[in-house]
Amino acid sequence: MSNPSIHTVLRDSTLSANLRAIAEKVFAGDRISPEEGQVLFDEAPLGYLGALANFIREKRHGDKTYFNRNFHVEPTNVCLYTCTFCSYSRRIKKREDGWEYSLDDIMDIVKGYDDKPVTEVHIVGGVLPQYDVPFYTELFRRIRAHRPDLHVKALTPVEYHYIFKKAKISYEEGMALMKEAGLQSMPGGGAEIFHPEIRDQIAGGKCSGEEWLRIHEIWHELGMRSNATMLYGHIEEYRHRVDHLEKLRQLQDKTGGFQTFIPLKFRNKNNELSHLDESSVIEDLRNYAISRIYLDNFDHIKAYWPMIGRDTAQLSLAFGVDDIDGTIDDTTRIYSMAGGEQNPALSTEQLVKMIRAVGRHPIERGTLYEVIADYKDTEFADDKQYRGYTSLPVV
Repeated sequence: MSNPSIHTVLRDSTLSANLRAIAEKVFAGDRISPEEGQVLFDEAPLGYLGALANFIREKRHGDKTYFNRNFHVEPTNVCLYTCTFCSYSRRIKKREDGWEYSLDDIMDIVKGYDDKPVTEVHIVGGVLPQYDVPFYTELFRRIRAHRPDLHVKALTPVEYHYIFKKAKISYEEGMALMKEAGLQSMPGGGAEIFHPEIRDQIAGGKCSGEEWLRIHEIWHELGMRSNATMLYGHIEEYRHRVDHLEKLRQLQDKTGGFQTFIPLKFRNKNNELSHLDESSVIEDLRNYAISRIYLDNFDHIKAYWPMIGRDTAQLSLAFGVDDIDGTIDDTTRIYSMAGGEQNPALSTEQLVKMIRAVGRHPIERGTLYEVIADYKDTEFADDKQYRGYTSLPVV
């Protein structure tokens, strides 16, 4: 899918005054307002949004598209909370339908990757009393001692809020303990929609939007990095999306600690919101593009391919996205259980070919976006091995 250039958009005499003013701001590198963000959601056609978002994307990253080699560990899918959008969790009354891993179980999973060149373990799961501060600090220490080169990206503010409250310690004390134990970055999950009008309906009982933001702020104050998300396409209105993006932009102005923003598409299988239609591919692409335009202080926009599928992930690279996550290696069930990509695993070769197929330049990154390998001219021997990649210095 190709978009018009921003220069073509600026010459379009049929544009409304509002859309023309926004395009001129984007071309000049100026920030748009929340009111203008609302205009984009309400009025902007897909081609217009793609042109603006791709202009920003290529100004920042050119044709480079990032991915990493990672695997997920989900300690449990049994959870105290009952979010209406969630297809993954099982209530305690039905815990026999779920799984609950011990420390040794998780370490066995980690050790199963000892002979594989993965660079990141991503740890998120349900909330249960036994998964507490001592459990996670011990887990982080064990992983770091066993494989110091493996980046530990773990837990959302939903989990941290619960375990710190249970331990009767402050967010500041808790996050310092996590850092000391070996936590290296935080994923962006649990953000859902910040606005209480929506959050109270779909995620009541979990940490509030303000608490989510505060835990990330404290983590950033410790000199560490994290990601951010937004769950869209359910009962929220466009104004709730704008409010969410604005709160993230304000915190990023303050700390600079967010690396990437990941819009997460609501999937309607096997949950309490199954009566809702899922957003269309066009709406998905519009949302990616507006996120890229609005979050002018975020370096990266990521499309999580197991959630939206491979084809839409490829299309998103023309709508502001510069990252499509990682190899995953069939280790996450959060979205497959909701109707996302089944058996979500891609080899490095498959990811590279996905990116090349839409004219982009594949770059393997570490969690903190250090460049590990450039696959622009790589020729693969087969689906599992590659040769001839160019190692680049860490940046």
